Amino acid sequence: AMALCLKQVFNKDKTFRPRKKFEPGTQRFELYKKAQASLKSGLDLKAVVQLPPGESINDWIAVHVVDFFNRINLIYGTMSEYCTERSCPIMSGGLKYEYRWQDDSKYKKPTKLSAPQYMCMLMDWIEMLINNEDIFPTRIGVPFPKQFQQVCTKILTRLFRVFVHVYIHHFDSIISMGAEAHVNTCYKHFYYFIREFSLIDHRELEPLVRM
Repeated sequence: AMALCLKQVFNKDKTFRPRKKFEPGTQRFELYKKAQASLKSGLDLKAVVQLPPGESINDWIAVHVVDFFNRINLIYGTMSEYCTERSCPIMSGGLKYEYRWQDDSKYKKPTKLSAPQYMCMLMDWIEMLINNEDIFPTRIGVPFPKQFQQVCTKILTRLFRVFVHVYIHHFDSIISMGAEAHVNTCYKHFYYFIREFSLIDHRELEPLVRM
């Protein structure tokens, strides 16, 4: 199953994963368009992440979690040929940080995985959560669950690890592909967002503190 999963992931004709779309006509779609418009307008990224007046914080977080998932997916997808079982047998961020995988089904205990395996498990896991109507409700008037922000913190914490791995282990590939400015902008946007709403424990940010 792992080989099949990896084959789908690294099939170069496709982006890393199909993107989750926002349904046109929904409040979330309008919020997403608003967020994208202010991003394109060249506004300061610190201002872009602030909650627009009158909007619900959970809707705003939901839109960003899905958008960051899509964008980080694409970033890793373009890197994936450089991130192999041989080059990255451990999911790490330099010598000091190693990330183990744990979920509620297959890996009940934190388990050492290679970086490509970890990424595959991670993207499947996030996809399952954001497509779960009980956690990310899409119907108008259906409330978010009580633990919604906790779930988002977990998703964003793990997505942050993708940046850690890509920056520390594949930075020369980013540069050689001419993707440096794009990755940096996405990282800054992500960083300001998680700081604005205190969504990640500051200890998790340590591997990239010098950046």
